[in-house]
Amino acid sequence: MSPALSQGLAEQARALAEGEVSSRALVERSLAAIEAAQPLLNPFRRIRAEAALAEADAADRKLAAGERAPLLGVPVAVKDDMDVAGEPTAFGCPGEFPVKEADCEAVRRLRNAGAVVVGKTNTPELGQWPFTEGSAFGDTRNPWNTDHTPGGSSGGAAAAVAAGLVPAALGSDGAGSVRIPAAWTHLVGIKPQRGRISTWPDEEAFNGITGIGPLARTVADAALLLDAASGSHPGDLHRPPPQAMLPAASREPGRLRIALSLRPAFTGTPKSLHPAVRSAVTGVAERLAALGHEVVQADPKYGPVGLTFVPRATAGVRDWCARVPDRTLLDPRTRSAARLGRLLCGGPLRLARSAEARLHARVGEIFRRVDVVLTPTTATPPPRIGAMITLSGWRTDRAMIAACPYAWPWNVLGWPGISVPAGFADGGLPLGAQLLGPANSEPLLISLAAQLESDQRWYERWPNLECLGLEDGDTDKDAAIA
Repeated sequence: MSPALSQGLAEQARALAEGEVSSRALVERSLAAIEAAQPLLNPFRRIRAEAALAEADAADRKLAAGERAPLLGVPVAVKDDMDVAGEPTAFGCPGEFPVKEADCEAVRRLRNAGAVVVGKTNTPELGQWPFTEGSAFGDTRNPWNTDHTPGGSSGGAAAAVAAGLVPAALGSDGAGSVRIPAAWTHLVGIKPQRGRISTWPDEEAFNGITGIGPLARTVADAALLLDAASGSHPGDLHRPPPQAMLPAASREPGRLRIALSLRPAFTGTPKSLHPAVRSAVTGVAERLAALGHEVVQADPKYGPVGLTFVPRATAGVRDWCARVPDRTLLDPRTRSAARLGRLLCGGPLRLARSAEARLHARVGEIFRRVDVVLTPTTATPPPRIGAMITLSGWRTDRAMIAACPYAWPWNVLGWPGISVPAGFADGGLPLGAQLLGPANSEPLLISLAAQLESDQRWYERWPNLECLGLEDGDTDKDAAIA
């Protein structure tokens, strides 16, 4: 595999700082890989080739002058719900959107850390679904098995990282939209504490259920990107206390009490845990026990958490639809969700928001008995491309709840969670396990995930890049040197 594809985020940053490689060389390799993969995988909505190369040249001048920053010159990608100056933000929707004049706060912080944004990645309309398909851009496919989805809604970001097109990417998570595609593409995906990464120019996203988080191949790389993007804007509604995440990736977590929970929150819709997922997550629990942790069977008391999710989500869809230039082009399911959001945006939304403190107390009771909760990230392996795209709104809701019933409660709570690789189902389909904690517990979760990663070494497994047209046989590190 070519060095620009195999090196992780921290490794590329180190090589740049030590003069082993130029930013232009890494960005050129990234852009070439994107060009090769785009026809098959379709991870990107916008590719910033000319702008990214100019930014890489500027980074090289800074490096030559002795300047240093955590990600100076490293290519990364961001999901197409984040504003990048000079690019439109379509958030998976069809139609022509205006070009943004300024970066959103998360992208501004990435640039301050020196990162080069090579493109914006695909997402389903307004991030609503756990697949990344739509009339605006077609099908985004899973590098591990291109007949299957990489998940959603940060599916383009996950596909890009899993295929090695970029070493890491920012996605967003409103019901598992970072953790689900992480699970289904063999990546680490972090949903941080609400507000950890600013959503400005929105004071909060989707009434507080959506946050921004990193996707990477290793825990340390995810923590590094999280540190680079973290921070508050004065206009943010949610401003958690600052925390350094990267040091936690090299720190032992200590002996923990971990609850293995296979029971999802109540939704009133049918769902069952796939045997391969059950086996994989049970296997993770066994490894954690072998590493010295106490693992017990225990379930959070989710209660009526589902009733509070729908008003917040659909009112958020309604708000975002107001930004779409031509709403007649939207998926009928999106328009239906927006109509429901209009009905629920008054009293039901206020009740949903006011219930959060009680839910914190109810669900948080488990953290008086354990330190971390371990659950499946999803209930099933990744579905086939097209399995949900043609369904009606109600049937789509049922199908996606059946596939992904474990992630969304933590969006209502606003608390952090990490999805880590948990193995594979038949057909080489990746599976994930979820580590969940109470408010502001990212460092503990990162330390535990890093300990598990050291034991499992999941980052050593890659999809078949030759089949994707990305394996060029170049193993000479000097090929990436400027």
